[in-house]
Amino acid sequence: MDDKVEVLYNASCPVCSREVDHYAKLSARQKLPIGYHDLGSADTFAAWGMTQREAAQRLHVRKDGQVYGGIPAFIQLWREIPQMRWLATVISLPGVHWLACKVYDHALAPLLYRRHLAREGRREGRSDDT
Repeated sequence: MDDKVEVLYNASCPVCSREVDHYAKLSARQKLPIGYHDLGSADTFAAWGMTQREAAQRLHVRKDGQVYGGIPAFIQLWREIPQMRWLATVISLPGVHWLACKVYDHALAPLLYRRHLAREGRREGRSDDT
C-alpha cells in the first residue's frame, strides 16, 4: 500500500493556509511523502468521499487508506514531520487530547468555517455572512 500521507485543507482560509504552508515547507525540505490538496476542486473533495461542506469544516488527513478529521488529522500529520512529533505526543495525551478536540471541534473549526462561508458569500456577491 502507498505510504504517502495526504492532507486536504481549505487554502482560501488565511489561517489554514498559513499553518499548512508551514507543514508543507517542512515536508518539502525533508522530501517527506506528504501531499497537500486544496479543497477548491470538486474532484478533490469527492475523491476523499465527502462533500465540499464536510471538507471545508476541518482539516483532513488520509493515511493508509483511512481518513482522519480535526485533531486526529493534525496528530497523524505531525507524526510524519520530525519537528512536529513532540506536538503529536503532547496532544495525544488523554486529557490534553480530549481538551484539544473540544476546543477545535466546538470553537476553532466552527469559527473558521463561518469565516469561510462569509468569504464565499462576499465572493459570490451576497450581503449576508451566513
